[in-house]
Amino acid sequence: MERWNFGANREVMIAPSGTTVRGVLKKIMENLDKDDPSRPTVPLGHGDPSPFPCFRTTVLAEDAIVDAVRSAEFNSYPPTMLGHLPARRAIADYLSHDLPYTLTPDDVFLTMGCAQAIEVTIRVLACLGANILLPRPCFPSYGAHASSNNLEVRYFDLIPEKGWEVDIESIEALADENTGAMVIINPGNPCGSVYTHQQLKKAETARKLGILVVADEVYHHLTFGTNPFVPMGVFGSIVPVLTLGSISKRWLVPGWRLGWLVTSDPNGILRKTKVISLFLLDLISHPPTFIQGAVPHILEKTGDDFFSKIIDILREAAHICYDRIMEIPCITCPNKPVGSMFVMVKLNPSLLEDIIDDMDFCLKLAKEDSVIVLPGVALGMKNWLRITFAVEPSALEDGLGRIKAFCQRHAKKH
Repeated sequence: MERWNFGANREVMIAPSGTTVRGVLKKIMENLDKDDPSRPTVPLGHGDPSPFPCFRTTVLAEDAIVDAVRSAEFNSYPPTMLGHLPARRAIADYLSHDLPYTLTPDDVFLTMGCAQAIEVTIRVLACLGANILLPRPCFPSYGAHASSNNLEVRYFDLIPEKGWEVDIESIEALADENTGAMVIINPGNPCGSVYTHQQLKKAETARKLGILVVADEVYHHLTFGTNPFVPMGVFGSIVPVLTLGSISKRWLVPGWRLGWLVTSDPNGILRKTKVISLFLLDLISHPPTFIQGAVPHILEKTGDDFFSKIIDILREAAHICYDRIMEIPCITCPNKPVGSMFVMVKLNPSLLEDIIDDMDFCLKLAKEDSVIVLPGVALGMKNWLRITFAVEPSALEDGLGRIKAFCQRHAKKH
């Protein structure tokens, strides 16, 4: 019998929080009826609108990449482990526009997209016996990385009826002397929420608890309601803030893999606690150098007309999504989405004849109607659904119409 002295890390493989959006969507897509090519698949479960023509990035950004490649100035490794200085300076200047103080390049760490920023943050915070507070619902990468780094996760609730506002009382009840940080995602993925200045000011609770705020702002400025985007870094003088972001969503280029991890900490608490030095040790990879070379031009020169066009498309898509969902009796939408590219809706399986739960709903919807939706169980919310509206408007109308027809076919007969 052959023997091999290696194997997979089973703790990572079996961790319940190790579920990923891509993994769940892959399972659902495998249920598509491949023998029926008559209906194109409508992808309402993804977070990447870039394949759709109406969501193409600005030509200015594309030209900046081409110019950086052809310059032959970015074919080598970055000159320092921190990345190219002009790129970090451009990001610091870009983010400082929304802050009451000025960031420096030393506050900026370049990452391979926001995904690596999440991974590095969790790894740095995973001290022996530590725990982290995550929102429910939550983007599942946080829980997956926490599990693989033996970092205990405690979930605090977001309140659907109050625009997915943070339940401060649950945070205070969950935190103890081993709690290192809490995560705030704004604009909200998966909720489509945007927090007000007053809601974010409740970060004073984090100061009282002595914990760091990790602000996931990858959807920064993608807002189309009455609440403007307010960065968590505005409160950096109250509590140290670690901001995670990228150009992937606002510029619609997730494949370019340029993200950042930024310290908003004018009091220098993160340096005193050695968190900064751990980031320096942990960041061993960077975005491609030609992407770094193009970033200053992209951030400084992209016009407001491009951003306004995208916001207008998202606003109209959010209206369509909300109005069509209101026509479906077994699905309830607590709030019209006002930010990001998603909406969370509640499924009532008791109104359906042969649907057990949200996963069963999504699997059968894919098989019967070729529509892909993400089940809420992947985000910690059983019998909820996350629907993305960042697709071509015609595809959105088609997909929501198919969902309505699916629900009508499966409705219980009274």
